[in-house]
Amino acid sequence: MEDIMKTLPQKSSCWLKGMGTMYKYQGFWNLEDFIQGAILAQQSFKAEPSDVLVASCPKTGTTWLKALAFAIVTRDKFDESCSPLLTTVPHECIPFLEKDLEQIEDNHKNSGFPLLATHLAYSSLPESLIASDCKIVYIYRNVKDVIVSHYHFRRQIQKLSIEDAPFKEFFDDYYQGISCCGPYWDHILGYWKASQEMPERILFLKYEDMKRDARNDVKRVAEFIGYPFSVEEEKAGVVENIIKLCSFENLSNLEVNKSGKHRPEEALSIENRLYFRKAKDGDWENYFTEEMKEKVDKLIDEKLSGTGLVLK
Repeated sequence: MEDIMKTLPQKSSCWLKGMGTMYKYQGFWNLEDFIQGAILAQQSFKAEPSDVLVASCPKTGTTWLKALAFAIVTRDKFDESCSPLLTTVPHECIPFLEKDLEQIEDNHKNSGFPLLATHLAYSSLPESLIASDCKIVYIYRNVKDVIVSHYHFRRQIQKLSIEDAPFKEFFDDYYQGISCCGPYWDHILGYWKASQEMPERILFLKYEDMKRDARNDVKRVAEFIGYPFSVEEEKAGVVENIIKLCSFENLSNLEVNKSGKHRPEEALSIENRLYFRKAKDGDWENYFTEEMKEKVDKLIDEKLSGTGLVLK
């Protein structure tokens, strides 16, 4: 593993203080522990046909989609009054392929729990997953809000002030594609192209659209992954109850998400509250200069031309 890391392009930045160096692996940038986890998953993960992969680039709605998927799949076991989501951060309810491989393998052997998650690019997914019949649900979001959300997330993890980690430097790196799992536009394109080739296996969701019509998209996700709502459930308000349970307003006010920590055993553990900052559209307007806006708009037009995807 050390020999592999030595061969990869590297990048350091002020906003990476205390987190190490960024490396470029298989066309995408990330931190060393993430890349090592990705390599391990590529070498040893064996997918099951019943697996359901929740995929995303960081800060695009991952926490919300994980909560919704978990609530959908486990609704026969837990209703909104006793769901593990009330006492556990969504990231611990659904294990990450590149971080929690042992837990996923244990689920395969003992519980049959189908959900797993990843921030890996499509081109970096384990071959067994691509070759299987498992379903993939991918979420993407307006690039400007992603940049702002990602900036604050990284800055607060490292307890850096805005002066110590200026937004402009983070923006410049992100614009060049140097961010966790970046370039973001390439990450989206990989899953989008695969979804065009295999629409029966990959469901493509947009965060802003989900916020506008959560009921429709929750039903779409449930149907797509093989857990459709019955007519009786819809009449009983099960869909609405899941949406309410997984809402930002509800999850962000739970004690576990106000005071708990994700992966407390790790040196750089993350406070759960950092996964729940604002969940609002348009916050980028408070940070972007006109020049930044024009640069990103032009870049996205170039990178996503002909796809029909809207990230601006």
